[in-house]
Formats: sequence, structure tokens, C-alpha cells
Amino acid sequence: MSIMIPAEPDALGSETRMFRFGWVFGLIWLFYLAYPLGEVFALPAVWQKITGTAAVVVFGATFVATFWGFRNANRAGRKIDLRWAWAGLAVMAVLIAVLAVMVGSQAFGATIYMAVLAVMTLPNRQAWAVVIALVVVVEVVPRVVPDWDPGTFFAFQLVISAVAAWGITQVFKRNHELAVARQQLADLAIVAERERVSRDVHDILGHSLTVITVKAELAGRLIDIDSARAAVEIGQVEALAREALGDVRATVGGLRKVDVAVELHSARSALTAAGIEAQLPPDGDMVPLRNRELFGWTLREAVTNVIRHSGARRCSVELSASRIEIHDDGSGITGESSGDGHGLRGLAERVKSSHGTLAIGRGDGGGFRVEVTAP
Repeated sequence: MSIMIPAEPDALGSETRMFRFGWVFGLIWLFYLAYPLGEVFALPAVWQKITGTAAVVVFGATFVATFWGFRNANRAGRKIDLRWAWAGLAVMAVLIAVLAVMVGSQAFGATIYMAVLAVMTLPNRQAWAVVIALVVVVEVVPRVVPDWDPGTFFAFQLVISAVAAWGITQVFKRNHELAVARQQLADLAIVAERERVSRDVHDILGHSLTVITVKAELAGRLIDIDSARAAVEIGQVEALAREALGDVRATVGGLRKVDVAVELHSARSALTAAGIEAQLPPDGDMVPLRNRELFGWTLREAVTNVIRHSGARRCSVELSASRIEIHDDGSGITGESSGDGHGLRGLAERVKSSHGTLAIGRGDGGGFRVEVTAP
């Protein structure tokens, strides 16, 4: 039996779209390469135009390939050796140097791409070291080389571009972390739902099969003594089996609602069939709606333990608006009836989720005692 909880379609759809088309973000930046490309087209010789155009194309391809390789890896949770980022930056630096020889300081406009790529692929310290080095280059070299234009505020533009790229990178990173967190929450919800279903099925079948076993044994003893009474017990066994099947189906469908009033009636019938004197409240009307399900599960699990493990002759239930206590005069805590059992662990989880308190131990007069107090 498997429980499927659909993930959030909006988050998953957004992640898929960004995964498929994120490379467009890197491609958009290439618009600014039109400026050095224009300078290349203005060169007099054909070979200069071809060489300069090839350098610009390879430069842009290196930027996009390196950017998308790292972005793709980050989204997939993989790590790429930083040497690939440094290799991409080195290729871009060589190409800028080639363009600078051909068109002068206008080629330094491409250093913005190196700054952007550095902050998007390298650790912060290394990235900002690259940015500072680029600022020094674009500010110093044009002033040293004759006839080169140092430009105005270009270093400032480079830094602003790097800061903007760093901010966008942080947004990408946070979005990815959010998507991962959402997936983890969805996985935890699946686990919690499976635990809920298994706990409910365990409690329902444990109680129902215990009562069925007791009634079947009683019918077997009565069949030669009182065949009419035995037939009644067999009929009740059949009805209990059908009810248990319906309860399991309802539980899997999330529709099962346990109520303390119904469980009081079932407990009286089960205890009587097991030959245990039942001292129970006549009804559960004093219990408010918010506590009726919790107290119903408590009564079901405790009575199942009494019938299975206690060897008791009497079982008593005390019930109020915020408290239920079940105790018997049986053998007390044993290995099977201790708090380590699956049923009592499930009951402890229910009480905890309801912010109540659970007490399990030996009663004042011996036997076994289960007490649940609701807030």
C-alpha cells in the first residue's frame, strides 16, 4: 500500500522552466559584446575583421558555456572543479588581450563578463579578488599605454555589474534552497502519512482481531453447551470482521473517526466476551468534541492490552472532560504490555500530537494503568 502526496506544482514547474531556459540568462549578457564587435568591424583589413570576430564569438561562447555548466551543476546538486571556472576566465583574459591589441582600450568593456562570471562561479573571496584585479587593470593599463582612452567611470560600472551579478546569484541560490526544502517537507509529509496509516491500521486490526478471537473462542466453548448462544457469538464475529474491514478501508481513505462513546460500547462487549468484569461509564457525553477521538483511541488500545496480556478479572474506566484512565487487576506491566509495544508507542504519538500527557504504569491496587490527560 502506498500513499502519494502530490508536490507543489508551481514550485516544481518553476524549477523545471529555470532548468531548461536558465542558459538564456547567460546569453542575454552577450548583448554588450556588440560594442567591441563594432570596433572589430571598423578595422581596415579583412583578416583583422575575421580574427576579431572569431575572438568575440569564442569569448561569448566561453562565457555562456562556463556560466551554464556551473549553474546546471548547482541546480543538480553536483560540484564542478573550480579549475574549470579559472580555465574559462583565463581563456577570456587571453581573448581580451587579443582584442586589446587590435582595437585598443575598447576591448576592456569585455572585462565586465569576467567579473560577472567570477562572482557567479567562484567562492566569494576568490571572486572579489578577481574583480579587484580587473578594476586595477582597466584603470591602470589605459593610462600607461599611449593613445588608449582610460574611459570615464568604467571601473565603477564594472563593480556595479559584479555586485548585481552577485545579488542575482544569491537569489538563484535561495530559490534552489527553497525548492530543496519544499521537496524535503513533501518527503516528510509522505513519511508522516505512512506512519499515521500504519498506526491506525495496527490499532484498528489489533483491537478488532482481539475481540474476534475472544468471541470465536467463546463460541467454540458454547457450541456443545448452548448452540443458540454460540450462533449469536458467531454472528457477532462475522459482523466484527466486516466492521474491521470497513474501518481499514476508511482509515486508508482518511475517513476513519474514532469516538469515545462508540469505543465504550465496543469495550463493554469485548470485555464481557473475554470474561472480564467491565466497570465503564454509561456514555461519553461529558467529553468535549476536541478530546473524543484521542480518548477513543486510548480506550481502544488499553482494552486491547487488557484482553491480550493482563489476565485480569476486572477492568475499570474513569472518564471526565479532560482525562481518561483505564486500570485492571491483572498481572501488571509485562514485556508484552510495557510501553515498548507498537500500540502504546502509537498512542504516545497521538497524545504528543494533541499536546496531552500520557502515564503508563502499575495501578494503586496492582495491575496495569493507562492515563491520558488532554490540555
